[in-house]
Amino acid sequence: MKGEKISELTTNRLSVYLRCLNELDAQGEASVSSDAMARRFHMNSAQIRKDLANFGEFGTRGVGYNVKTLRDHLTSILGLDREHRVGIIGAGRLGAALADYYGFRKANFTVAAIFDSDPAKIGNNLGEVAVLDAKDFSQAARSYMIDVAVIAVPAEAAQSALDLVEKAGIKAVLNFAPVSLRASSDIKINSIDLTTSLESLSYFLASSEDAR
Repeated sequence: MKGEKISELTTNRLSVYLRCLNELDAQGEASVSSDAMARRFHMNSAQIRKDLANFGEFGTRGVGYNVKTLRDHLTSILGLDREHRVGIIGAGRLGAALADYYGFRKANFTVAAIFDSDPAKIGNNLGEVAVLDAKDFSQAARSYMIDVAVIAVPAEAAQSALDLVEKAGIKAVLNFAPVSLRASSDIKINSIDLTTSLESLSYFLASSEDAR
C-alpha cells in the first residue's frame, strides 16, 4: 500500500466494490474489467482503478481482475478476514433490530452482547444474545473480546454510553444516536443519523415541487 493516508471515502468505496465482487462470484464470473464493473454497477471505472492502485496492482492488462483474487484482497484490506465482535449499548427496538441484522454476520461481525441499564431487560436475551448490565461494560468487553461498540440509545444517554466504551479501550464505534459525541482522537466514530437523512430527502422533495 502507498504511504499516504487513505480517505474514508476510499474505504467506503472499497466496501462497495467488495459487495459487487461477491455478487459476481456468486454468479460464477471468473474475471471482470473496471469498465465492465462500472457499467454493471453504475460506477466510475477511472475511480475504481485509482482506488485499487492505492493498495497494489491487481489487474492484468487486457483481461481485467480475477474476481476471487480481488475479492480476497479487498476482504483482507478491510480487515474482514477476521471476526469482529460487537457490543450493542441499548436493548430497545433499534438495539434488538441490530442484534438480528443479517448483514453483520455476512460481513464477519458477530454481536457478542447487548447492554442496557433497565433492570427489566438485564438478564434476558434478544434472540440468542444476552442483555447485560451497562455498568459492567468494561469487564464484559474483555470477557467477550468486543472490539466494536454500537451505540443505540437516546440522544441524552449517548455520551455516557461512549464514556463506557472509551474506558473499556474500544476504538471503533458506530453511533445511531442523533447527537455529536466527544471522544479522544484515537477513537473512530461513524455516526448514522436517520433523521438528518430523512430531512435531506424532504428537502429534495420540496425542491422538486418548487421547480414545477
